[in-house]
Amino acid sequence: MLPPLIECVPNFSEGRRPAVLEALAASVRSVPGVRLLDVSSDPDHNRAVYTFAGAGDAVLEAAFRSAAVALELIDLRAHEGVHPRIGAVDVIPFVPLGGATMAACATPARRLGERLAAQLGLPVYLYGQAGADPARVLAVLRRGGFEALQAEITRPARHPDYGPARVHPTGGAVAVGAREILIAFNVNLEGRDLAAARAIASAVRNSSGGLPAVQAMAVPLASRGCVQVSMNLQDYRRTPPLVAFQRVEAEAARRGVAVLGGELIGCAPPDALPPDPVAALRLRSLRSEQILDPARLARDLFGPDRPEDRAR
Repeated sequence: MLPPLIECVPNFSEGRRPAVLEALAASVRSVPGVRLLDVSSDPDHNRAVYTFAGAGDAVLEAAFRSAAVALELIDLRAHEGVHPRIGAVDVIPFVPLGGATMAACATPARRLGERLAAQLGLPVYLYGQAGADPARVLAVLRRGGFEALQAEITRPARHPDYGPARVHPTGGAVAVGAREILIAFNVNLEGRDLAAARAIASAVRNSSGGLPAVQAMAVPLASRGCVQVSMNLQDYRRTPPLVAFQRVEAEAARRGVAVLGGELIGCAPPDALPPDPVAALRLRSLRSEQILDPARLARDLFGPDRPEDRAR
């Protein structure tokens, strides 16, 4: 029987220094039995999203090694970006693929949290299916960012689940969790009208009466001279990327704003995407590795036809 296949999607507070991004990628690639599927980085968010998959122990090790590199090379005291963050490695979710259970993700998430606290001195917050407190959602944990957390972490309600009740001086804190597949999908809008982008994000997000299971915020992209509606699609079966894109497009048209195109950050399962995703979502590109195929991944990682087995 093949081991459960687990995806891990750590987000790092770095999107501008290629050498740091490569060092993070190298730390993941250094772990046998793990496949690095995608690296998405952006200088305005100053953030990078890494997607890799493998068996639980291997994925845990890759997550730990990459977190250690992040603490060595990223200093939040000098970090600026438009995306909220509390840590050099900001969030590390474990996601079940194929026949994996949520319990198979929650266990390594908790083990990683204990290890990050014990070996790296990081305060660790558990969230999602790995946590015991349903109020500890990412939006709450990130409120005010690294700067606010420095003062608030001493309050009982903000004490971490593991590690010291003080932020790491350069690395901040980290949220580690287990969750279902989430699709990060952005739509870029022509011009610099941030107020219009905020109105569109409000019309789209679930919390203000928009699309089901959608989180959305508006951010400026100074390096590209435009604004962006940045979305998390928390349940792509209820709101797939095409529906989200069409809603943003419609809301933008109502306000006289043109849509430049969409961006898929990380990976998505094939049933989440339209038949021609590049054309339908107006993507600049889409690599085959960004389409999650658990059966193919399991064969590549665990099957008898792995390249390393054929070389023996």
